[in-house]
Amino acid sequence: MSTASGWTENDIPDLTGLRAVVTGANSGLGLQTALQLARHGAWTTLACRSEERGRAAVEQVRSQLGDGPGTADLAILDLADLSSVRRFAEDWHGPLDVLVNNAGVMAVPYDRTVDGFERQLGTNHLGHFALTGLLLPALRQARAARVVNVSSLGHRMGRIDFDDLQSERHYQRWLAYGQSKLANLLFTRELVRRLNRAGSTVAAAAAHPGGSDTELYTGFAGSSGPFARVSKLASQLTGQPASAGALPSLYAATMPDVVPGDYFGPSGVGEVRGTPTRVGMSARARDAVVGERLWDVSEELTDVTYDLPR
Repeated sequence: MSTASGWTENDIPDLTGLRAVVTGANSGLGLQTALQLARHGAWTTLACRSEERGRAAVEQVRSQLGDGPGTADLAILDLADLSSVRRFAEDWHGPLDVLVNNAGVMAVPYDRTVDGFERQLGTNHLGHFALTGLLLPALRQARAARVVNVSSLGHRMGRIDFDDLQSERHYQRWLAYGQSKLANLLFTRELVRRLNRAGSTVAAAAAHPGGSDTELYTGFAGSSGPFARVSKLASQLTGQPASAGALPSLYAATMPDVVPGDYFGPSGVGEVRGTPTRVGMSARARDAVVGERLWDVSEELTDVTYDLPR
């Protein structure tokens, strides 16, 4: 089943009274997602690693809200540091209606997180896995909470290598990125299964932005130099603005027809550009056995155990 043709941010329903968190909201997709949630009435927390950039993003959002009911505030969150993830969750009080796990890094040189995880897996998957689990009590307090995990077209080149999950023996930056984005979808599907088994009203879905002009495209090339300039130009020519890339996430986070486990992306050729629609995922992303094993490994690595039946 497709979504409504031509869906835009103007079709987002009234979100007045809802509370939302968007990770990685200081720029790009996260900033655009937070802006639209707040613009449509949600009390929106921009969860950012940098306080300076986060404050600038909050001011940018607030400047565009006018007299509407939505608000924006800042909370510091470093997904590459599980102590920061725990502090964020401990500081959250009351129900949480929408959690958009958007933050990520792409094809960066080999590095480790504070907790010793390969940086892309640790930031893109394990940090969000821990955050969602720690915020699950708050999500359960809401009437019908929604979790949205932001994946990528790159999930199709990924595979979960349990024998070298942290790329200690071999690191190839694009394959590691693909593994982390595949993990986002496996996590989503296993989360849906466990929430359903628990009879929970919390729903989970996933989205990808297609080819979007964001900072991720220059992250793997460095912030300056000829490769960075070429990468930026390529993303501008072939991709779409961050405001358009955020639409699949916004649809997944707000629309009443979203079914748990749905996956949204652009409707155009190759899912690179276009308005949001339901899209398919790779066979590896639908592997329930791998999904369950990844869940168990993720709980062990993060020391975050979900209060959900297997």
